[in-house]
Amino acid sequence: MSTFFIMTVGLFLLAIVSGMMGLGVAFAAVPFLSFFLPDLVHQVQPLTLILNGMTALFATIGFARSGYVDWSKAIPLAIVTTIAAPIGSLFAQQINQTYILYVYFAAVIFLAYSLFKPVKGDQTKTENFRMALVWAVPISILAGFLGIGPGFLLMPTLVLLGFEAKRAAGINAFAVTAPSFSALIPHLGTAVWIPSLTISLILAGAVGAFLGARITSLYVPGGRLKQMFGILIVVMTAYKIYTLL
Repeated sequence: MSTFFIMTVGLFLLAIVSGMMGLGVAFAAVPFLSFFLPDLVHQVQPLTLILNGMTALFATIGFARSGYVDWSKAIPLAIVTTIAAPIGSLFAQQINQTYILYVYFAAVIFLAYSLFKPVKGDQTKTENFRMALVWAVPISILAGFLGIGPGFLLMPTLVLLGFEAKRAAGINAFAVTAPSFSALIPHLGTAVWIPSLTISLILAGAVGAFLGARITSLYVPGGRLKQMFGILIVVMTAYKIYTLL
């Protein structure tokens, strides 16, 4: 079985799961593609950013078909994340890859905590969209630095700020599409592409993300999805740490 085939199938499965949460695939794709591509900043990050944008776009389409995208909130949130994300990408060009991985692992721990933490208090509390806009700035800068798009932290942030899980996923999917591409801009001059692999992964990711969004919209409870994704990224990142050691 060829490495090319394994990467494509693996990305397709990751895109289904990430599409179910409206996250974009990059957060799970970074440790996965790092198994096969040695250069984090010039190979993995540019590839995962373009994949994140495409998978988030097709997840948006899937959620929109079921009415889960609140455009009045998704559009201004997307503007904020798109402006902030390239700042982090510029930092990534100047910093040692090892330190980037340390920050990535810390973000994984925070994300896992957010996904598994029980939600306390009134489950019908009012959505705090202004606070979501404020938090979107540092989240997007961090995401651009890591090369993963802001959805991995923006989604649990929206849930913690009172948004119902499926509604948060729909808003999040649209809000992370454009910043994934804007964060890619600082990488364009130094990125190393494998054209056939890039095209194959984009197609697999787009299809997988759309399927994942439709599965969530029609069948799967939001709480269960958060736990599934948390387990996935923790296992993959733990394996990546093992390979580094």
